[in-house]
Amino acid sequence: RAYDDCIAVCVIVDLFVYNNILTVLLNLSFKVIFATDEWFAPAQNLLKREPVEFRASAFTEFGKWMDGWETRRKRIPGHDWCIIQLGVPGVIHGFDVDTSFFTGNYAPSISIQASCLETDEFPVPRPEGDRTGTAATEREFEAVAKLRSEMWEELVPVKELKPGYPETCHNYFTVTFPHRVTHIRFNMYPDGGIARLRVYGVGQRDWSTVSSMKQVDLLSLANGGVCLGYSNAHFGHPRNMIGLGRAANMGDGWETARRLDRPRVLKVQETGMLQVPGSEWAVFRLGHPGAISLIEIDTNHFKGNFPDSCKIEACSLTSEAEEHCLREGWGSGQAVKWRTLLPPQKLKPHQRQFFSGDALELTEAVSHIRLTIAPDGGVSRLRLWGRPKPAFSNPTSKL
Repeated sequence: RAYDDCIAVCVIVDLFVYNNILTVLLNLSFKVIFATDEWFAPAQNLLKREPVEFRASAFTEFGKWMDGWETRRKRIPGHDWCIIQLGVPGVIHGFDVDTSFFTGNYAPSISIQASCLETDEFPVPRPEGDRTGTAATEREFEAVAKLRSEMWEELVPVKELKPGYPETCHNYFTVTFPHRVTHIRFNMYPDGGIARLRVYGVGQRDWSTVSSMKQVDLLSLANGGVCLGYSNAHFGHPRNMIGLGRAANMGDGWETARRLDRPRVLKVQETGMLQVPGSEWAVFRLGHPGAISLIEIDTNHFKGNFPDSCKIEACSLTSEAEEHCLREGWGSGQAVKWRTLLPPQKLKPHQRQFFSGDALELTEAVSHIRLTIAPDGGVSRLRLWGRPKPAFSNPTSKL
């Protein structure tokens, strides 16, 4: 099965059963901090969220315009490589090296290394602006040498790539490296072009630096939140709800198809909520167990397709119980004893709604939540603010 690349915020499976779990770790404040050569096309193109574009008649003063990273034909010893800072530090589970449209000029092979660095460890800032037609300066080479990136852990050994035709352009590589990563070194051998790089994994925060008294968004993907299951994701995956910032558009949220079991003529209850038989749901594991004190539900951009109402339930699960639920599915309700965190609430279009205090019915620490919307529609962001607390061991490594 292929990646859910339509939102190119993408996710991976078996590398591929992970399609409903993992998120791209390059989709936020990612950036290239070093590249040996960017003659035909800059390395920053690797990180674009947009689908790869090909312009048959487009040329620059340096040669053919390409939507990717393309280096000059090397005429000196060595090979080309770049260093990328992940948008979200985390545990990496796989890569997609996409060679789309690079057919006679793709890089023959690659390898990938990784390290966990402090963000200020790179000694020389990379110049801003279009890097086309440039190469790393001697000063930049001297600076990057201090990182000793050639000694970083090898996640993907040297692997051959396939050319950028539609049926061969995606080159998938699984990874079994349980440690937190902040930067990767992407090696191409010896030169050539690559269109996109996707790094799939689970965000991981260094919780040892977070006070137990500090309010944190326990669900954020940057803090390790993960979508583990859902009933419907026709227009947008529920993992989008735990991304950083407010949604850019409707495609940057969770949106379901219209339920076919909705009544022909809609009626409302005394509470003002619709009388509908069906609903849709999404299950998440928090980045860290905690007691939730503030909930934000944001329907930004969903003006004519927001849910009528929602509710949130919660529970605490061991890693073994989570594994059982992943195998058996979350929809039956038999495997988990959900407890109400936020009782049913009427939602409004295109705005943020906050719930705290007496609106919340649970005060103890939880590890998992289930958001249910009725009857269908879209939510752009879900935030669960609270204090991290000890609970069952975090089952991140069990994915």
